[in-house]
Amino acid sequence: MDRTILRDEDLLKLEKQVCFGLAVASRSVISAYKPVLDPLGLTHPQYLVMLALWDKGPMSARELSGHLHLDPGTLSPLVKRLEVAGLVAKTKNPADERAVVIQPTPKGQELRLKAMKVPREMMDRLALSENDVLELRSILDRMIASGANAPKE
Repeated sequence: MDRTILRDEDLLKLEKQVCFGLAVASRSVISAYKPVLDPLGLTHPQYLVMLALWDKGPMSARELSGHLHLDPGTLSPLVKRLEVAGLVAKTKNPADERAVVIQPTPKGQELRLKAMKVPREMMDRLALSENDVLELRSILDRMIASGANAPKE
């Protein structure tokens, strides 16, 4: 594979920045989800909460926060709106009364069936094959892990 070596001054160009590409791609992709999620009555962040609950089952707010890489202050209003919509229920954890367990309601579980079409529809909208998605996720997972382990000073 032929690799071009960039000069230091080229590395400071906006279009060469990984952070810029990720920021623009993130906004574009999230925007592309809107018309697909609107019929489900979900915003993109709410969709991510539901995905985590459908995949992992009932969990504490702390666990859900960890899975989504969100701080509890950001997660709490998302869960509250899903609860008002009747898609999730919060109950006290019998093992720890200070903790709350969040789980999909029957209505939330029914929504999962409608959401099954979302991933393939998004692959079509973004012109991505299954292999593209797997490759992209692999790179993103490495970046997430590296970023989490990078010094924060």
